[in-house]
Amino acid sequence: MTPWNHKNRSKSGQPLVEPLMPLALIWLLITLALAVAPHAGELPVWLTLLFYAVAGWRGVIAVRNQALPPRWLLLPLALLVGAGVLIEYRTLLGRDAGVALLTAMTACKLLETRGLRDGVVLVFLGYLLVMSNLLYSQEILMVAWLFAVVVVMLAAQTMIYRQHAGLTGFAPLRLAGKMLVQAIPVMLILFVLFPRIPGPLWGLPKDAYQGRTGLSEEMSPGSVSELSKSDEVAFRVRFMNSPPPLRQLYWRGPVLWNFDGRKWTRHEELQANTPVAFTPEGAVVEYAVIMEPSNRRWLLALDLPASLPPRTGMTPSFQLLRDQPVNEVYRYEVHSYPAYRTGELTTLERSRALRLPGRGNPRAQELAAEWRARDPRPEALVNAALTLFREQAFYYTLTPPLLGVNSVDDFLFRTRQGFCEHYASAFVFLMRSAGVPARIVTGYQGGERNAMGDYLIVRQADAHAWAEVWLPERGWVRVDPTSAVAPNRIHEGLYAAVADPGSLPFLMRRGGSSEWLRQLALSWDLLNNSWNEWVLAYGPDRQKELLSGLGFGPVDWGEMTIAMIVALSGFGLIFTALRWRRRFARDPVARSWQRFCARLARRGLARGPHEGPLAFTERVAMQRPELAVPAQEIGKLYGALRYGPVAPAAAVRRLQQLTRRFRA
Repeated sequence: MTPWNHKNRSKSGQPLVEPLMPLALIWLLITLALAVAPHAGELPVWLTLLFYAVAGWRGVIAVRNQALPPRWLLLPLALLVGAGVLIEYRTLLGRDAGVALLTAMTACKLLETRGLRDGVVLVFLGYLLVMSNLLYSQEILMVAWLFAVVVVMLAAQTMIYRQHAGLTGFAPLRLAGKMLVQAIPVMLILFVLFPRIPGPLWGLPKDAYQGRTGLSEEMSPGSVSELSKSDEVAFRVRFMNSPPPLRQLYWRGPVLWNFDGRKWTRHEELQANTPVAFTPEGAVVEYAVIMEPSNRRWLLALDLPASLPPRTGMTPSFQLLRDQPVNEVYRYEVHSYPAYRTGELTTLERSRALRLPGRGNPRAQELAAEWRARDPRPEALVNAALTLFREQAFYYTLTPPLLGVNSVDDFLFRTRQGFCEHYASAFVFLMRSAGVPARIVTGYQGGERNAMGDYLIVRQADAHAWAEVWLPERGWVRVDPTSAVAPNRIHEGLYAAVADPGSLPFLMRRGGSSEWLRQLALSWDLLNNSWNEWVLAYGPDRQKELLSGLGFGPVDWGEMTIAMIVALSGFGLIFTALRWRRRFARDPVARSWQRFCARLARRGLARGPHEGPLAFTERVAMQRPELAVPAQEIGKLYGALRYGPVAPAAAVRRLQQLTRRFRA
C-alpha cells in the first residue's frame, strides 16, 4: 500500500478519507473488548453479547477486507439498541443506563468505522469506557486492570497515528509503556500537590451509589441479622494509643427514638458544630477511621466522641453527621471517652424517650408494671429485664422465627429466639413501659485486629444494636441486653456466640483447616487498607497532613498551586535536558555539528538561532574566506545527513573527519 497523501482527491474533487489500516483496527478492537470486560457483570447479557459479536464481526471484515454493512442499516440498528436500553432501565439517564448506552453506541460506531478520524473517535470512546468502570469499583485489582487497558489503548492510538510507520509486533506496546513511565513523575506531582477541595468537582447520578450495604435509619426484626451474612468491610480503624478492650468497642451510628409497634426509626435532630457537652471519665482514645462508601451522612465513632471531624456536626443524641453523604473512601480522626457522664434530660427528650404506640404488646406492658410495682428504681428495673434474659430460656440466633403483630410479646413469651435487634427492641419497650427513658442505638460492636498492619477491621457482620437508658445523676447509660443472653458476642465476637459458626461468612470464621486462607485474606486487606488511606482517602485533610509531616508547615491552596507549578517546571527542565543530552550523546551527526559550531563561536562566529546549516556556513565563508571550502562542505554534508531520508555510515564518518580536522 502506498503511503497516504493528503492531496489525494476523488474524481469529484472531494478529499478522500484516509483509511484505517487493518492492524491498527485490530489493536483498537482488542482494547475496546478489554475496556468493556469489567462491565459484563453490570450490563444486560444481550448487550454484552451484542458488543462482542459486533467487535468480532468488524475484526473479520478488516482481516478479510470485506465491505462494511450499508449505512442505511446503521440508523435502525442504533434506534433498536437504544430502545433496548430504554426498556431495560426505563431511562437513558443515570450511571447504569448511561454506561449501557455508551457501550451500545460504541458497538454501532464500529460498524461505520472506515477512516483515521473514526479510529480517533473510537479511542476516546474507549477512554470513556475505561473511566466509567471507576463508577462501580476503585479497588486495586480494578485499577490495575484499567491501567493495563490504558497501555493497550495508547498502543492502539499509536498505531492509528503512525499506521504507515511500519510498527510491528510489540513495538506499539513498548512505545506506550515508555510514554506512561515518563508520565509517572508528572502524575505523582499532580496527585500529591494538586489542591484538593472538599467534596467532588461535579455531581454523579443518584444510581451511582446504589447497591451499598450497611446500617439503615430504621430497625425492624431481622434487619440487623441480615447484615451478619456479609463479610464486607464497613470501616477500618487505626488507634493512635492503646486500643480499648473488645467489650468497649461500641461504634455509634444512628440513634432510634420512634417505635410504631414493629419498626424503630430515628428522630430528625438539629446538629451542632461543636461536640455536645458531657463529662468524660477516664482516659481518651485517639484513632483514625477509614470508612468505606455508605451513601449515608453518619460517621461511626466510639462512645462517646469528644471531637468533630471537618465538616461534621453532632446531634443531641451524640451521633456524628457529615454535611454530605460518604460516597468515597473517607478518612477522619476522632477522640472518644469510653467512660463518661451525660447531662440532664430535657422535657421534650423525656417525652420522646417514654413514648409508646397507643396499643399493642399488652403482656410486655403488664410485666413492666409488675416490676415497677415491686421496685420503681430505674436501676432495679434495668436489672429485672437483664435477669429475665439471662435466666429464662432465651437464645441468640442468626435465623430467628417470624414475629406477629405484637412483635415484643411474641418474642418475649413465645419464640424467645432472636438477634441483637430483638433483644434491644424488647428491652427498650419494657423500660419505657416501666417509666424509664430509653432509646436504641445502632452501629457496630467489636472488630478483628489485623496484626500485620496493627489496625482493626470492622465488617458488616459486626453490625449491632443496643440500648441506652437515662438514669438520674448518671445520664445516658449504655445497656446491652445481648450480653445477658450471649456474653461471648461482646467479649469475643460474633463467631463465639452463634451455635453454628459455619453459617457465618468465611472471613468471620476462626480456626479450622482454612485458617491459612483467612491469613492470606488479611494480608490482602493490609494492601487494601494502604490503598484506601493513601490513594482513595487522599482528600484535603490528608493532603495537608502529609505536606505538614514533610516539613512544609501549614499550607493553603495557593501555596500548593505554586509548589505544583514549580515542581512541574523543574521536572520539565530536567527531562528536556536529559533528553537533549541523551540524543546528543547517541547522535554522532549532531555531536560533530555542535563541535564545529563551538569552534567557530570561540572565534566570534556564533551561529544565530535562526540560521540553518547552509545559511550559517555561507556567512562564515563571507567573513572568513580562508574557511569557505571546509565550512561549506561541512554545512552541506550536515544538512544532507540531518534532513535527508537516510544517513549513510560512510557520510557520517566523513562528517566526523571534517569536523575533527577543522581549525578556525
